[in-house]
Amino acid sequence: MKKKHILISGGAGFIGSHLCDRLLDLGAYVICVDNLLTGSEKNIKHLYKNKYFKFLKHDVIDSLDVKGDIDYILHFASPASPRDYYKYPIATLEVGAIGTRNLLELARKKRAVFLLASTSEVYGDPLVNPQKETYWGNVNPIGPRSVYDEAKRFSEAITLAYHRKHKIDTKIVRIFNTYGPRMRARDGRAIPEFIEQALTNKPVTAFGNGKQTRSFAYIDDLIDGLLLLLNSGLNTPVNIGNPNEMTINSLAELIINLVGSNSKIVYKPLPLDDPKLRRPDISLAKKELKWRPKVDIKKGLGKTIEYFRNDKK
Repeated sequence: MKKKHILISGGAGFIGSHLCDRLLDLGAYVICVDNLLTGSEKNIKHLYKNKYFKFLKHDVIDSLDVKGDIDYILHFASPASPRDYYKYPIATLEVGAIGTRNLLELARKKRAVFLLASTSEVYGDPLVNPQKETYWGNVNPIGPRSVYDEAKRFSEAITLAYHRKHKIDTKIVRIFNTYGPRMRARDGRAIPEFIEQALTNKPVTAFGNGKQTRSFAYIDDLIDGLLLLLNSGLNTPVNIGNPNEMTINSLAELIINLVGSNSKIVYKPLPLDDPKLRRPDISLAKKELKWRPKVDIKKGLGKTIEYFRNDKK
């Protein structure tokens, strides 16, 4: 059977690098494209000796042409944490708009299946809980978070426009909070931030009163869902995440206990437009993909904490 040729933009990032691993294990030929703005070669250097893996340092806001067949294009390129997209607001907008257009054009040329990594941030600060795919969201289009929220909302719109106009087989995954090894220690997201602080017995910093909620999926569960979606007949957005909701305070306390830390929780002002609620309705994924998360939060956090411990050695 002919090997599938798969291009992954943002392939040196947290999620992208795990996708590279899994797809190579499944027998694919993987082309990893990344400009290393927030990704890292550390995440993929173990793959350099694999003859079925190729790394291409390239910014997808510049047009991209690849020789030979491409069967699938998985678009994961984008700053994804608030700290990153506050630092790189223009790049975030460009990769969501121009980068998505460029990769859709490549998919049209190659007749490739196109999967867009979208986000729960398209729901903004939601007025309904849990959030299902039919909810249109509550987004501030000019706030500091809008560079990410609106970039992803536009990328969803243009992806479906290419599906309708050019008959490209497109998939859209709305990814909810995901965690695991290879997250960057100081990227501003709750789990890596809390783990880093707890490991060094520093105060664990929560925003607001810590009562806002999130739901966290382990990286292995997310990859399972992505691959099921990639091989499905679904073209409209699908939520992939863990519906087990918890407060930020509960998360901080759990990490402090798992680490065995002396850290105490301290509070900082809540950033503008920071969502108060975040919980996916995964009914569609359960029905159509037969997918649901399996990894318990304590087990997943244990593996993530171990990664951060070893990364300090």
